[in-house]
Amino acid sequence: MSDLNALFRKRIGLSENKRITFEDLDHILEKTAKSIPFENFRVIEKNANVITRENLVDKILIHSEGGLCYELNPLFYLFLRENGFQVVLARGIVYNHEQQRYPASGRTHITILLTHEDQTYVVDTGFGGNVPLKPVPLTGEMVASANGEFRIKQTPTEYGDYIFEMKLKHKDTDWKIGYAFDSRQPMTDVSACDVVRQIIVEHPESPFNKSPLITKRTDTGSVTLTETSFTQWENGQMTKEPIDGARFTELLRTHFGR
Repeated sequence: MSDLNALFRKRIGLSENKRITFEDLDHILEKTAKSIPFENFRVIEKNANVITRENLVDKILIHSEGGLCYELNPLFYLFLRENGFQVVLARGIVYNHEQQRYPASGRTHITILLTHEDQTYVVDTGFGGNVPLKPVPLTGEMVASANGEFRIKQTPTEYGDYIFEMKLKHKDTDWKIGYAFDSRQPMTDVSACDVVRQIIVEHPESPFNKSPLITKRTDTGSVTLTETSFTQWENGQMTKEPIDGARFTELLRTHFGR
């Protein structure tokens, strides 16, 4: 077993000896979302390393940090590949609901396409509070998880051939666009994701180069920490607390072990 495979299993609390099947992925995606946070600290610190296998292992598995989609999904892609799954990476663009448009920063989302028994699925561990926690088939069939309902529609846009849609639990009453993506230009080298890192770090419209953010799933919902607020979802109930720098440090340690 490779260092990546062993370290990833250790990070999410999965047995080293367990052979992973497609049916195990729901459980593994849940464990991953609760163990590895979605965060932009390296971007804010201007210390975002280039995307390589070695850098992903060092940052997320050895130093126990989290990451953004261009880190989390490439790492999970490598983990899946080492466990015998047929996977590729794909680029997408996240819809901006406040502005009701796709952003000028372009295709800055990385996702995973997994093929199992002649069916292709989106597997996404890097979509922050919107992660589906289950493989989502490209057939349009809806899947439901602890985080809501998810589906993928074959819809041509200038950004690709499919749209990932979601209806988040306790938050959405109607379907909304998560992101458009292109299944026709698969990537198999994680270094190809580095162009996304560069855009996220440098582009003025990037939402992740302005202020710190960290979030992860919990057994009862989710926790999200920014420099000005702490938001907690527990069994469908949300609490939001305004915070200062000292409280930020305290909450970061308490909820994220940092």
